[in-house]
Amino acid sequence: MVPFFRNLNRNPFSFLVSLIVAGSLGSCRIQHNPESVPAMSVPKVYVGRADGRADSVSIGDWSHRDLFADPNLVALIDTAMARNPNMKIAFQRIEMAQANYGISQGALRPRVDAVATAGVERYGRYTLNGVGNYDTNLSGNVSGSSRIPNPTPDYFVGLRSSWEVDIWGKLRNRRRAAYTRVIASQEGQNLVATVLTADVARLYYSLLALDAELEIIVENVELQQKALELVEVQKAAGRVTELAVQQFRAQLLNTRGLEGRVKQEVVETENQLNVLLGRYPQTVARGASIEKQSLPATVSAGLPAQLVYRRPDIRQAERELEAFHIDVAVARAEFLPSLNLAPYLGFNAFRPNVLLNPQSLALGILGGLAAPVINRQQLKGNLAITTAQSREAYYAYQRAILTGVSEVVSNLKGLENYRNVAGFQQEEVAVLRQAATTSNELFANGYATYLEVITAQRNVLEAELALITTKRAQFLELVSLYRALGGRAK
Repeated sequence: MVPFFRNLNRNPFSFLVSLIVAGSLGSCRIQHNPESVPAMSVPKVYVGRADGRADSVSIGDWSHRDLFADPNLVALIDTAMARNPNMKIAFQRIEMAQANYGISQGALRPRVDAVATAGVERYGRYTLNGVGNYDTNLSGNVSGSSRIPNPTPDYFVGLRSSWEVDIWGKLRNRRRAAYTRVIASQEGQNLVATVLTADVARLYYSLLALDAELEIIVENVELQQKALELVEVQKAAGRVTELAVQQFRAQLLNTRGLEGRVKQEVVETENQLNVLLGRYPQTVARGASIEKQSLPATVSAGLPAQLVYRRPDIRQAERELEAFHIDVAVARAEFLPSLNLAPYLGFNAFRPNVLLNPQSLALGILGGLAAPVINRQQLKGNLAITTAQSREAYYAYQRAILTGVSEVVSNLKGLENYRNVAGFQQEEVAVLRQAATTSNELFANGYATYLEVITAQRNVLEAELALITTKRAQFLELVSLYRALGGRAK
C-alpha cells in the first residue's frame, strides 16, 4: 500500500484516471441489453363449449356492420367513433407518444446552436494570463490590433455543438422504448374504440328492451282498465264486493307506476347514449323492437391463442411490458461511461473591429469520457424503480390475458344459457296468457274469484317483462363477447 500512496502524492491525476477506469470496468459487467417479452401460455380451446368444437375464425374479426343488422345502431356507432370525447383524448395520447419518440430520436443527433457571446475580463499583474499577456505584448511580432488589451474583451460568433456518442446503445434503446409506446398508444385508441362500440350497442339494446317493456305495460294497463270496469259492473250487480274493486284498482295503479319508472329509465338511457355520441340530450332513433331483433345463428370465438394478437388491451399491455424492459436496459446503461463531444466553429476575437476577419476564424473540439464512480445511489434507485415497473407491467400483461380468456368463456356460456332460458320463458308466457283469458271467462261466469283474475294478470305481466329481460341479456352477451374478442367499429 505504501508505494501506491507515494505515487498518489506524486501524481494525483493518475489516481483519478485509474479510479474512473476501474469504475468503468466494473460498470461494464452490468447487463444493458433489453430482455425479450416472455411468452404467456394460453389454453388450446375455450372450455365449456357445448359441442367441444374449436373455431378457426372469430366474430371479433367481423365489421360492426356485419354483426349488427340494425342500421340505426350502425349509424350510432359511426357517430360515436367520430365525435366521442374519449376517442379524441386517445388520439391526443398518440400525438404525445409520437412527440416523445421525436424527442428520443433527436437525442441521437448532435445538437447545434447558433451562438453570439461577448465578455470581458481584467487580469491581475501576478496572474498567469496577466503575465502571459504582458510578455506577449512586448514581442516585436505583436502590434496594432494584435496587442492584447487589459481589461480583455472576448467576442464569439458561430456554431457550438454538443453530442453524446451512443457507444452502449442507451439512446437507441430510449428511442426504441418511445416507439414501442407509440404502438401502445395506438392500441390504447383501439381499446377505446372497442369499449365504445360495445357501450353504444349495450345502451341501444337496453333502450329497445325498455321500449318493449313500456309497450307491454301499456297493453296491460288497457287490459287491467277493462278488468276494473268489469268488476265495477259486477259490484253494481251485487256479485262482488267493494274489496274486489279496490284490489283491481290497486293493481292498475301499480302498473301505471311501473310505466312511469320505465319512462324515466328510457330518458336516462338515451342521455347516456347521447353522451357517448358527443351530443346534447335528444331523442335517439331506433329500429324494430328487441323481440324482432335477430341473433346470429352461430357464434364463433376462434382460438385463445388468437386472442393475444387480436384484443387491444392485451396488445397494449404487451407493448407496455416491452417498453419497460427497454427502460431497465437504459437504466443499466446509465452505469457505463458516456462519451460526449463538443465541437465549435466560428469567429473569435478580443476586438470587435476584427471579429469577422478571416484570420479570426476558430474551430475546435472537446471530448470527454465520464462514468459514475463513487455516489451511484441515484442510478441504483432509478434501476430499482424501472425494474419494479417492468415486473408490474408483466403482471398486468398476465392479468389482461387471464381476463380476456375468462370473459370469452363467460359470454359464450351466457349466450347458450340465455337462449335456453328464452325458449322456456316464451312457452311460459303463452301458457300464462291462456290462463289469464281462462280466468276472465270463469270470473265472468262466476266460476273464478277476482283474486284468481288478479293473480293471472300479474303473472302474465311479470312473465312478459322477464322474457324481455332475457332477450336483452342475450344481446348484451353477444355485445360483450364481441368486445371480449377485440371487436370494434371498422
